[in-house]
Amino acid sequence: MENVKKVLYSAVQPTNNLTIGNYIGAISNWKKLQDDYDCFFAIANMHAITVRQNPAELRQRTLSLLALYIACGIDPEKCVLYLQSHVSAHAELCWVLNTFTYVGEMERMTQFKDKSARHTENINMGLMDYPVLMAADILLYQADCVPVGLDQRQHVEIARDIAQRFNNIYSPTFKVPEALYMKTGAKINDLQNPEKKMSKSAENPNGAVFLSDDRDVVIRKFKRAVTDSDSLIKYDPETKPGVSNLLTVYSVFSQKSMAETEREFEGKGYGDLKLAVGELVADKLAPIQSEQARLLSDKTYLDEVLKRGALLANKAASRTLGKVYKKIGFYQL
Repeated sequence: MENVKKVLYSAVQPTNNLTIGNYIGAISNWKKLQDDYDCFFAIANMHAITVRQNPAELRQRTLSLLALYIACGIDPEKCVLYLQSHVSAHAELCWVLNTFTYVGEMERMTQFKDKSARHTENINMGLMDYPVLMAADILLYQADCVPVGLDQRQHVEIARDIAQRFNNIYSPTFKVPEALYMKTGAKINDLQNPEKKMSKSAENPNGAVFLSDDRDVVIRKFKRAVTDSDSLIKYDPETKPGVSNLLTVYSVFSQKSMAETEREFEGKGYGDLKLAVGELVADKLAPIQSEQARLLSDKTYLDEVLKRGALLANKAASRTLGKVYKKIGFYQL
């Protein structure tokens, strides 16, 4: 009997530019996973509108992100690559799951508290409901696993809670997903504040390296990275977070172990480390940027990718949604 692949689901919002942290923590891992799993990779534009967006820019960033996915090695022939808003079942299942989710659970979510603090002028219900929509995203495709960084653990946990709650009330309907944690580079920190995760919305623009940054900008940002008053190049996140962050970036982009990376910089100074990391990252980003630009010049191809992805995603999602509607008693024609 042929082995059936497990289903894997992940998504990224088309907001701002993606950082090397997004690349290391998500997209570069997707490339490795697409051969071993049945993958559904979404552009999460429905999640994006919890914060006010410029419509024209959102459309442009959507295509730009799709081109970036493909430029990074995500093969639309191997996986389902689609736009979240092209599958109405996401919103439909979210509404149903809202009735199995408690207000207190949502109020405790770290992301709701963080975003509410940052967007005090627009604390909308979408910010609170965000994890339920994410649960719908995952559960629609009967995902076995969800590759996440440590900061996304809460979202997988609430998706598991909601799935188990629904299954216990009606009967097994959803697979209960597992979080798939990437061991190396799961969390890349801000270059100016290495105690915090590198973010697309970093307060200091020198803290985040974007996939769209040109060579000079990349090298300049790494040269300005915060380290410490010591001069020892050693991986020690507790006492040397800045240096450890740079070593992690170098290790991941060079595909060398941390021990090999430490040996390579033994006896060298922080200036050597910063320059080496900057040049390596710039070298790795150049072909991705070139291929993304080529793909963006072929909108017909990108539209075809989205049409194919929407067809396949809708087919899988409608099966789950049909089961849910039947279980809860919705009359169906």
